[in-house]
Order: sequence, then C-alpha cells, then structure tokens
Amino acid sequence: MDNNLENISQVDKSNNYDENQIQVLEGLEAVRKRPGMYIGSTGSRGLHHLVYEIVDNAIDEALAGYCTQIDVDILEGDIIRVTDNGRGIPTGIHPKEGISAATVVYTILHAGGKFGGGGYKVAGGLHGVGASVVNALSEYLELTVYDGKNIHFQHFDRGHYTEPLKIIGETDKTGTSVLFKADPEIFQETTVYEYDILEKRLREQAFLNGGIKIVFSDKRDPENIKSETLHYEGGIRQFVEHIHKTRGVEALSEEVIYVSGKQDDMFAEVALQYNDTYNDLILSFANNIHTPDGGSHETGFRVALTRVINEYGKKFGYLKDGDKLLAEDVREGLTAIVSVKLTNCEFEGQTKGRLGNPEVRPFVDKIVTEKLMNYFEENPPVAKAIFDKSVQAQKAREAAKKARELTRRKSALESSSLPGKLADCSERDASVTEIYIVEGDSAGGSAKEGRDRKFQAILPLWGKMLNVEKARIDRVYGNDKLSPVVTALGTSIGEDFDLSKLRYGKVIIMADADVDGSHIRTLLLTFFFRFMRPLIEHGHVYLAQPPLFKVQKGKSFKYAYTDAQRDRYIAEYSANGGKVNVQRYKGLGEMDPMQLWETTMDPETRTMIRVTMEDAVKADEIFTILMGDKVQPRKEFIEKNAEYAKELDV
Repeated sequence: MDNNLENISQVDKSNNYDENQIQVLEGLEAVRKRPGMYIGSTGSRGLHHLVYEIVDNAIDEALAGYCTQIDVDILEGDIIRVTDNGRGIPTGIHPKEGISAATVVYTILHAGGKFGGGGYKVAGGLHGVGASVVNALSEYLELTVYDGKNIHFQHFDRGHYTEPLKIIGETDKTGTSVLFKADPEIFQETTVYEYDILEKRLREQAFLNGGIKIVFSDKRDPENIKSETLHYEGGIRQFVEHIHKTRGVEALSEEVIYVSGKQDDMFAEVALQYNDTYNDLILSFANNIHTPDGGSHETGFRVALTRVINEYGKKFGYLKDGDKLLAEDVREGLTAIVSVKLTNCEFEGQTKGRLGNPEVRPFVDKIVTEKLMNYFEENPPVAKAIFDKSVQAQKAREAAKKARELTRRKSALESSSLPGKLADCSERDASVTEIYIVEGDSAGGSAKEGRDRKFQAILPLWGKMLNVEKARIDRVYGNDKLSPVVTALGTSIGEDFDLSKLRYGKVIIMADADVDGSHIRTLLLTFFFRFMRPLIEHGHVYLAQPPLFKVQKGKSFKYAYTDAQRDRYIAEYSANGGKVNVQRYKGLGEMDPMQLWETTMDPETRTMIRVTMEDAVKADEIFTILMGDKVQPRKEFIEKNAEYAKELDV
C-alpha cells in the first residue's frame, strides 16, 4: 500500500498539470494541429471538403444576388482553382486589424461577412472559418480579387504571407479567384481529387440554386480535358427528374410537384414526384448543406404529406371512416427534395447532419399542407394515382404484419428456432463470433469441416433468393431463401430490426468468384441494405475473398487472388526452371476443408472486404440501378464501371 502511494506521488510530481501545460495556438496553428475538427478528416473526404468550402463562398455570393457563374477547375498537379463573377472580396484596410479585409478573411478564424454585418443573409459553409481553414491546410494558396478597377493579388504558404495584398493590374470585371494546392503534410493519405465526387457535389449545388451556372473542368490531362456546364433553371424540380433518370425508374406523373413559400427570413421549397418502386428517397438541405439525419424541415414535410393525402382521401370518399394511411404508406415510391434557407441555421449532432431550428417545422408544414392540397384538387388524376399507390402500400404493410405475426408464432411453437442447415458455433459472445453465409451445399460442407467450431458458424444457401428490390416487404416475410438468414442472425427485419439481438459480430458472405457468385452477393447485400441496414452501417457485413488460383512448384505453393498475383508467382517459381502448375478454382466446392480454412476462413491468413456505406444516397442509387427493372441504366452503369468491377465498394 505504502509503495503504491509513493509511486503515485512520484508520478504526480513528474506530470504537473498547471499553467505551464496550457497551450495557446495562435492564428491558424490550431487548424493545422487539429484539422479533423474543422474538415472532418484528413482523408479523401476532408480533401474534397476544401473545394466545397471555397465553392460555398461563391454560392453565398450568388444567393446574395451578385454572382451568376462559378468556374471550378482541377489543374495539373491536383491544384484547384475556383473563380466567381461576384463582387469580389473587400480589399480595403480592416479598421481593427490594420490589414486588407481580404487578408483578414484568409488568415483569421471567424472573420467574414456572415455574422450579422449585413454581408450575407443566407450562408452555408463553415460560417467564417472556411476560407482561412483552406488556406491553413494548403501547401500554398493564391488569392486574386477583381474589383472593377484593379486586380489585387496575394500569395500564402501554409496560411502565412510575406507580402500584403498588392495591385498587379487593371480590370473592368469583378469577382474572386482562389487557387490552392492541398498540403501533403496534412493530407498524407491522398491529395488526388476524384472527378465524380466533386461533380456530384457541384451538380447538387446547381440544382439547389436554380439559375446559377457552374462550369466544372478537369484539366489534369491536357490531351483529355473533361468539362461540364451545370445549369438548371428548374432548380430542385430538375433535381428530382435527374434522380429518376439516373436510377432508371418510371415516374407516376409527367410533372414534378413543386411548392414554395417565404416567412420573415425563412424560405422553403419542396419538389416531389412518385415512381414505380417500393422505396422512398427524401433529401433535405439547409442553406445548401445536406442534412442526412433530417431535422425540423424534413419532419414538417413528412407530417404534412401524410396529413394531406389522408385528408384528400376523406374529402373525396376514398377512405372509409376510421381508416388511416400511415407515414410509411404515403412515402412508398416517393422522391422528394426539401430545401430551406435561413439567416441562422442551428445544426445538431456531432456530424451536424440534422437541422434543429424549431420554427422551421410549422413553417414547412403550413406551406406543404396548403399548397399540396391545392395541387391535388387542381390535378385529380395525379392525386388519385398517388393515393392508390399509398393504399396498395397500406395493404402490403398489413399483409406483412400478418406474415410477421405468423412467423413469430411459428418460431415460438418450434423447439428450436434456428434453421436446420445452420452449423452453429459453441461461443455465445457476439463480439467474437462470425457466421459464413455460403453459396451451395457442397461449399457449405467443406466450410463446416474446415471451420473453427468454437467461433465460426456456417449457413449454406441453395438456389437464387428473392430480389427484394422488386418486392414489397410482405413477400419478404416467410420467404424460404431469406428466412433462414433472418432467423440465424436473430435481429428480425424492417421496423422490428434490433441490432442488440445480433448473434454474430461478423456476417460474412462467401460465394464463388463467378457471375452466379456475384449475383448471390448482390442479392444478399440488397436485402441487408433494404431491410437490415444497421448491419452495414455498424460494419458487421463482410465479403470473403477466396483465391482464384493455386500456383505450385513441387511441394511449394502459393494462393493467388488476382491474375496479376498469379503471374507474379509463376514468374517467381519459373526463375530457376522447372514446371509450374496452376490450378484455377472454379468454385468453393473444389477446395477441400483444409484449403478453404487456409485461404478463406483462417483469421490469421484470410483476406476480407468490409462492406461500408459512406454515402447512403449513392448506395441506394446503385442498388436501384443494379437490381431494378430497367435494363438501360444497368447497362450504362456496368459499362462505365467495368474497370472497377473487382473492387466495387457499395
């Protein structure tokens, strides 16, 4: 006891926590010290966020009514240049700081025209830290301002400058141009921009701010310059049309329904259209910032939509007294964009993905309730088609409820609720257990013999399972191919899903490396995504990676997972002469239990892909394209992504 106290005392003396341990980070040092606090990460997402921040400043200028075009260029060396034709950042001497106002914006945190000074009524971005954060995290940044008379220029290195803003020429145009190169000291993972990621965000901004022209160009390869003009006078109406077109779904009506309204400093607009699928997609935005977790604006829309469709049914005698459509009924097949613009957005949550302003909910509710009912009364065929689809969804929901209750009763009556083909493990701690969902009885047999029975369970599947993308939930309950999976995992599905009841920490899909195997994987992933999504969101789903080849010379052999790896092993073995044998595995069933363990199931040697869902909207789009009814969008997607086929990340 005394020795312990003495040791603790010695530790305390050598680790004093007093005024000497309190650090004060000056200027932009704080940003470089903790970049993740400002841009989320120093990986690919944070890298692209730099571009968004500078573009958001130009968008804010457009929202203020002073900018009509924004040019975004990726130059050689992955240098970004963003140019707008707005008013240009003020260049006069700041009364408090004693330097140019433009320099203040790019070197001092929380400096800008978005804090009630009258510069901007509506603004997105990081509210006054965006420009300075980008500057701090850039190897260098060059600012050029056109004020209608002079061209002003300033160069920064990692947020610092040696010369003040200076005049380098004359001009009759106005605007701001920002050129920067992300600092590899900060972005050690990558400094290479992905065209598709930036294009998606910029297109989104063009939709949300109808009339703005964004010209996006990739000039990294002078012989293959890609350029797109993103300009949508129809705004979010065209956003809905674009979503339906890219997903290859059929709209129920020709026209996108659009409502909007204004109250005090709040503006809201909603565009919606129903389609022939069973899934809904509602995208909400506040000051052009995507709110994936919804919030007061999205809640106001959802509540109003349910109320209006119910009132319409009662008013025209389509609903009997006492009958009521639920929110999930009226959302089936819905695509909607909800966009609000406010003077002050209050975001909630660690990721700031939810709008918190309480006054927005009744505001959006009122607009949608009044104007959508007017639209329905003026367009009876459209209203009736939407109502009929909602009623069909209600019937399917009620059928699913009966099927669910039947499944529960059946499970309760059975002596063991686990599937007969499941070879369970002895361990019950879900943090260390894993289940292999295996294609075919043959591979299932090898997997059962080769596994570690303590923590590995095996569930063989046979035949093609239901494509849930083309089926309502009532067809999912009791399906003979899907129910063994649901029962084995223990979580149930849909609204009954409970992650705490998951029986295995890792859910591993193990299928052959051929077309049929790929189809099985995609069908299972579609099922997990639509009805057990938290499995993917919390990182429980994996894809096993069985080898394609066994390269052998004498008693020495290696497993190859790609053609390139096979060729490398062949070259290694051939270096000293002699015959090299290459065995191509056509299926998992060709491997004996020991081979399957060594290559695909042994935690010490196996390779697996964890299925992630970083962008749920993109994942939703991919599943709709790949597993939906329309052939052409699927064909176009496959042709475009053929080179990435082996590493497609959904």
